[in-house]
Amino acid sequence: MKNKSLLIIVAIIVVTSFIGGSSIFSQPKDAEMEKRVSSDMRTLYKPTKKTDVTEVTEVSIAAVGDLLIHNEVYNDAKTSSGYDFNPMFQEVSPFLSNADITFANSESIMGGAAIGLSTYPSFNTPFELGDTLKANGIDIVSMSNNHTLDRGVPAIENAINQWDLLGIKMVGSYLSPEERNTITTIKKNDITFSFLAYTYGTNGIPTPEGKPYLVNRIDKDLIVSDIKRASSKSDVVVLSLHFGKEYERNPSDAQRELAAFAAEQGADIILGHHPHVLQPPEWIQNTDGSQTLVFYSLGNFLSGQEEKYRRIGGIAGVKVQKVKGMEGTSIDIKDPQFKLTYVDFENDQDFKITPMKEFDADMFQELSKHMKTSIHDLSVN
Repeated sequence: MKNKSLLIIVAIIVVTSFIGGSSIFSQPKDAEMEKRVSSDMRTLYKPTKKTDVTEVTEVSIAAVGDLLIHNEVYNDAKTSSGYDFNPMFQEVSPFLSNADITFANSESIMGGAAIGLSTYPSFNTPFELGDTLKANGIDIVSMSNNHTLDRGVPAIENAINQWDLLGIKMVGSYLSPEERNTITTIKKNDITFSFLAYTYGTNGIPTPEGKPYLVNRIDKDLIVSDIKRASSKSDVVVLSLHFGKEYERNPSDAQRELAAFAAEQGADIILGHHPHVLQPPEWIQNTDGSQTLVFYSLGNFLSGQEEKYRRIGGIAGVKVQKVKGMEGTSIDIKDPQFKLTYVDFENDQDFKITPMKEFDADMFQELSKHMKTSIHDLSVN
């Protein structure tokens, strides 16, 4: 009987130790004591006792870069009855679908064939790309970039209506002030995410008078206001920024400054686009003790650009953990990952997105080192 009681006590100790060990709380230094522990309040962080944790939930997020559908790409997808982009995504489909939430940058406006497809410098993409994204697990897209106004209001209206029809959420471009002022959220596993998106410009094309809601432009006052509203409605703020210099493989000082500014306002994850090449991610340390994860540029995920580094993109991944305890609720952004990809094609045909590790081992090693420039323990595969 004594042995049985002893075994029960040992079991309780083991279970309690496991719970404590798996908690996202750590023993902080004094300078790190104050942390953002929920979206709508700041409290003094206190080390959580092993018995304080009442619930732990987790959500995985994936994000890809530019979907820039040149005529070579949509011509390769053409069938007798329309367009089929599915074969291009076949090799990376599992990595997109496995995440709880998957984000993409819809760089070329998806206005549909009815208004005439077009390529650089004024893009318009078939609706069927959306069908493929839906089939591959894409949950939300950004429409705020330098090509948003390429084909005017009709293309924006068509794209937004088509995304709605597919059940894919979109941010950064809207059809009314009311839509622009409504924070886009997604809730998974008791964690609510808000999404915002902004672009540096629209290639000199002015926004139609009286319709600023058609595209979100980078404006610090607007970003501050939007993040504040988003933080009040969610646990995690995800910010998409279309910024930086094209084809530059490292972030500029302007990118770093804007990312740090947005992080300080409460952005938890920043997803960057526009350079069309990969830029190394990094952690930003905020004055409240929290950290923001920024991917300055996710590169091209699918495009017709031919230069080596412009054919390289990938799938960013991160886990978000929510811990409820007797002392309150904590959100932890953790385990950043990156899966390198390459847009393989020959003679403007047979486009496919392929995992780089299997495609070219030497190139994989080179890009893996590049992506770990700031986050040395970044998991690259």
